[in-house]
Amino acid sequence: MKKAINYIVLLIFLFASCQAGKPAVSAHSNQTKQETKKPKNVILLIGDGMGIAQLYAGYIAKKGHLNAERCKYIGLQKTYSANELITDSGAAGTALATGHKTNNKMIGMTPDGKPVNSILYYAEQNQKTTGLVVACAMTHATPASFVAHEPSRYNNEEIAADFMDIEVDVLIGGGLTDFTKRKDGRNLVDEMKAKGYTFAANMDEVKNFNGEKLAAFLYDGHPPYYAKGRGEMLTEGTLKAIETLSKDEDGFFLMIEGSQIDWAGHKNQNKMLVQEVIDFDNVIGTVLDFAEKDGETLVIITADHETGGYAINGGDLETGKVKGDFTSINHSAVMVPVLAYGPQAETFIGFMQNTDIFIKMYNAFGFDPKILEE
Repeated sequence: MKKAINYIVLLIFLFASCQAGKPAVSAHSNQTKQETKKPKNVILLIGDGMGIAQLYAGYIAKKGHLNAERCKYIGLQKTYSANELITDSGAAGTALATGHKTNNKMIGMTPDGKPVNSILYYAEQNQKTTGLVVACAMTHATPASFVAHEPSRYNNEEIAADFMDIEVDVLIGGGLTDFTKRKDGRNLVDEMKAKGYTFAANMDEVKNFNGEKLAAFLYDGHPPYYAKGRGEMLTEGTLKAIETLSKDEDGFFLMIEGSQIDWAGHKNQNKMLVQEVIDFDNVIGTVLDFAEKDGETLVIITADHETGGYAINGGDLETGKVKGDFTSINHSAVMVPVLAYGPQAETFIGFMQNTDIFIKMYNAFGFDPKILEE
């Protein structure tokens, strides 16, 4: 009898494994029909510090609903850096952006200090428009990894100056003082205006923007937490970025970061963490709505690392209560989720390195494969 039960379990497992390899049909899209196409656009969403437990906390808090569930292709990525099992955001951001593992704290460089180009750079080189929308200072580690080349993530003024070397079409976040109140006396906002950018100091100005190049540094430093005044900045900024970038017939690359999931983990603040995950998932819903209608957009949702060693020890789906606990105030080494939707989404299933995210985006766009061989 025991052998028979084991045999049945084995058959069920094999059947499930085979089914997992088949394209899933989404109730929200014609995803299986478009999956083999090359996307015109790529939107990368990074939940900073968002592990599987953080994502599931959002599911509970939203009483059994998560926009991220609309993605039917799922994988896991390994986050370790070139010199540490536990990565920091500089090394992790660099891996996602450039396809190169580097040492903790480094930005856009290999461990030996060689600058490496990002997917945003290659998108620009291939006549696509580009954008960064973040809930942090624009010079913070993750957005910096897509633009800058610095030995330290804390070189804020140098990182801001690196933004002058590549014209990102839409910038929405914080960090104004890194661009204006500088030791070298440069006012980079004025320099950006001279290059044709419109400057926006608040969300009303962002909403009213109708041009081609936008620099919106909405706070002197980091934006506040969602519950302390940031509100719908990330969703509204995402909508404006998509509206602006999608005017380009050649397509676009957009990176959006839910930056403060990480900060809630560092502070071991369960309530704040849940609020930040919900905000991020609302942004995911906005992006997927666009991708579903557009049909030419690849969406990838992932994290740079997990923060806090977070675990869910209780809760209630009916009330949305989440009981979460932490094992650390720092990052952890656990793998983090990768979710994908749209053309080429099927390439993001299984186990992968964080550097594979760049490679898969690059290949999905159909850029020159010789570059990856260099």
